[in-house]
Amino acid sequence: MTSKGIHWRGMTTLDLPAVQAIAACVHPSFPEDLAVFAERRALYPDGAWLLDINGAPSGYFLTHPWTAGTMPKLNQLYGTLPSGPPTYYLHDLALLPQARGHGAAGVIVEQVLDHARRAGFATASLAAVNGSAPFWSRHGFVPVDVPELREALLSYEDAAQYMVRQLS
Repeated sequence: MTSKGIHWRGMTTLDLPAVQAIAACVHPSFPEDLAVFAERRALYPDGAWLLDINGAPSGYFLTHPWTAGTMPKLNQLYGTLPSGPPTYYLHDLALLPQARGHGAAGVIVEQVLDHARRAGFATASLAAVNGSAPFWSRHGFVPVDVPELREALLSYEDAAQYMVRQLS
């Protein structure tokens, strides 16, 4: 996306302190260590994006392959990405307030879903938090009740929802 000085680009290791600062601002109830952001980017660089607005980091999106019907734990290192029935997991989309309302989130979501589809994933999944379920619904995600995930979702917040979108 390139519009009015707004564009998404691949995240680099130099961006990680800005990513952590954005996360602290946007998701203060869901803190993650710098090492977690660094590992997500290192394990799947094609799924790590940074939003620049006039040269200033203003948002990020971390995505990666994962096991269908499960969720990664918050603020935990993976070591490796899992094998097993795959899904493309949308781990964290965060935009600073000044980055909202420009359509940047919708653009990167569709770009990432296209990447997942081309990579052969049949589904994409996520945990919707902070009242984001309507946004994700507009992008084709539907809530899915997975009893084994109820406790994990509650560790985020009472209203957290596991959502899935078919890609094929």
